[in-house]
Amino acid sequence: MKKTFYSNGKLLITGEYLVLDGANAFALPTKLGQNLIIEDGEKQKINWKSQDADGSIWFEDTILFSEITDYIPNETETVRNTLITILYQAYLKNNNFLTKDKGYNITTQLTFARKWGLGTSSTLINNIAQWLDIDAFELLNTSFGGSGYDIACAKNNGPIIYHLEEGKPIIEKTTFNPEFTNQIYFVYLNKKQSSKTAIANYNSNKHHNLDRNIAKNNQITLEVLEATSVENFRTAIEKHEARMSLILENNTVKELLFSDFKGSIKSLGAWGGDFIMVVSNENPSTYFNAKGYETIFTFEELILNSKS
Repeated sequence: MKKTFYSNGKLLITGEYLVLDGANAFALPTKLGQNLIIEDGEKQKINWKSQDADGSIWFEDTILFSEITDYIPNETETVRNTLITILYQAYLKNNNFLTKDKGYNITTQLTFARKWGLGTSSTLINNIAQWLDIDAFELLNTSFGGSGYDIACAKNNGPIIYHLEEGKPIIEKTTFNPEFTNQIYFVYLNKKQSSKTAIANYNSNKHHNLDRNIAKNNQITLEVLEATSVENFRTAIEKHEARMSLILENNTVKELLFSDFKGSIKSLGAWGGDFIMVVSNENPSTYFNAKGYETIFTFEELILNSKS
């Protein structure tokens, strides 16, 4: 019997890095995500196929049930090893899917380009959790790690405020439909950033006044959500960029790449890669195209539960 599961992609608007330490994060699920298709297959085997948004196969392999049930940790980071780790952790939470009379043909289908960093891993983990009726946050913690905001986006169809309380995820649904969303754009930086590497860098650079930084972040997040004019919104995101620049001891993306741009720019998620958010009075496509950045979305095109 064929079963299909779907999860949303994600963009982290505020709270990057600090969300790991309990700060409030404002996040937006995207209209693009990933499907997981489960079909019956040859017993004791999983024939796995992963497709990119253009239909091309970026990973394909056969995994024996015994490789999961008799899991041996392998520190070499390959797609295959990572997938087996996820499936093993899922097996520990629900072993019913690996009985001797079962086998699967499993296909994943992205609706965004894998290189964009919109949540290939988080959408996979949430889809597997849906399939096996297990807790996606627990599966994330035992496989990839991270704050879990991306899992929250995978599960929700509108804007959220997310934070960790004693290590447990707290999700608050919110609204974000200001009149100026037609001045918000998202630009891909032609470079996928490793979340694990970025988090390691953050942990090594954390300042001693973490509580103060979290309080400031939470205040700015509120200002972002409550902004009634584009000027207030721009001021808030610029304050966020400046503060994170100090915490990470790193220049902002605007300082590094777009110092001549007449508008506001904010890094989203891991600094140095994936998407940036651009606030501009005019469509900025000509400016970014001239610099070699051709993947540009409007707010309405990319964000789930936008005013459309």
